Amino acid sequence: MNFASRLLSATAAVAALSLVASGCSQTEEPASAPSTSQTIEAPETEAFQSVLDDSRAAAGFPGVIAMVATPAGTWTGTSGTVGTGRSETPTSSDLTRIGSLTKTMTATVLLQLVEEGKLSLDETIGTYIPGVPNGDKATLLQLADMTSGIPSYTASDTVVDKYFADPEYAWSPQELVDAVKPLPADFAPGEGWAYSNTNYVLLGMVIEQVLDQPIDTVFEERLFEPLGMSDTSFPGGSTEIGDPHLDGSTDQNQPPGQSVDSTNWNPSFAFTAGAVISTLDDLTKWAHALFTGEGILDAATQQLRRDSIIHDIPPMTATVGYGIGIGDRNGWWGHDGDIPGYNSNLSHNYDLDTTVIVLTNSDNTFKVDGKDQFPAPAVAEGLQTAAS
Repeated sequence: MNFASRLLSATAAVAALSLVASGCSQTEEPASAPSTSQTIEAPETEAFQSVLDDSRAAAGFPGVIAMVATPAGTWTGTSGTVGTGRSETPTSSDLTRIGSLTKTMTATVLLQLVEEGKLSLDETIGTYIPGVPNGDKATLLQLADMTSGIPSYTASDTVVDKYFADPEYAWSPQELVDAVKPLPADFAPGEGWAYSNTNYVLLGMVIEQVLDQPIDTVFEERLFEPLGMSDTSFPGGSTEIGDPHLDGSTDQNQPPGQSVDSTNWNPSFAFTAGAVISTLDDLTKWAHALFTGEGILDAATQQLRRDSIIHDIPPMTATVGYGIGIGDRNGWWGHDGDIPGYNSNLSHNYDLDTTVIVLTNSDNTFKVDGKDQFPAPAVAEGLQTAAS
């Protein structure tokens, strides 16, 4: 399967389906690499730690950081190292690229603007950005819930070839959007479901237009500063990531069995679909806000997000759905993040009042029961089971 379909994807672990490259990932660190954990009156801590250690041994990713918060307490654990060839153990303050968890933030600002009467979810994307497939019919809501039919720019061979030829190149969002203009729509708006990063690049452009501010300022003023997420940032076209940080490793577009350091690949290729840098500590704050609405949305708008989940358009099912920047799979709400070298999962079960966050420094897929799995969702599923 073409690597392009994997780029900047999200997986079915939280209801956003993904196509992934075939083949197992290279083992990058020995299974005996150090692991640590911190417990605060949390149950099943040995089971949680075993999930991290066993998953890392099976998948071969260098390191993982995870958190499980239950009514009984909060557990934080790590396994492995901060990167290939490194000896340092990861910590909850290590910076990492969170990929499509960014979409939960973009969607939140979109909902804030709805709440403030600055835009309507019923407006078409063509009202703001001309020339995209389905632009005169696809609404902002349909972009947000992935039913717009607008193809992902990662479907463009020209874009993908340019990205891998120069992964430090600074992309403008308009350049990403322009790449889909010659492409046919995937389907008529509302008549299908397909995960498209273009949707969330376009929504970021709409937000900038409506507020007449750059998106880094928008995120800082509306999300990061109010929630005390002092180590979270929107990096724009910068390839830098502060210290301490996880080193990213990816096998995308590499010879079989080989991985490369992608720590400083340019996140502008993801824009508001996946560029944000954060830490486990900050994502814990974000998870509370995302799943309660506290500090970011009023109760009615938070309920609007929860009610937006689509279950009746294939490939969605009665137990797997996706809505306004958030998914639901078997009662676990949230999102996955994938950007070359980094993989993440953030999920919450309302019935169990339990939150799980997983961050890994590789996005290399591995086989589980003959199927390709991303590292973070696989770890998250194990932690969810242990917490249930």
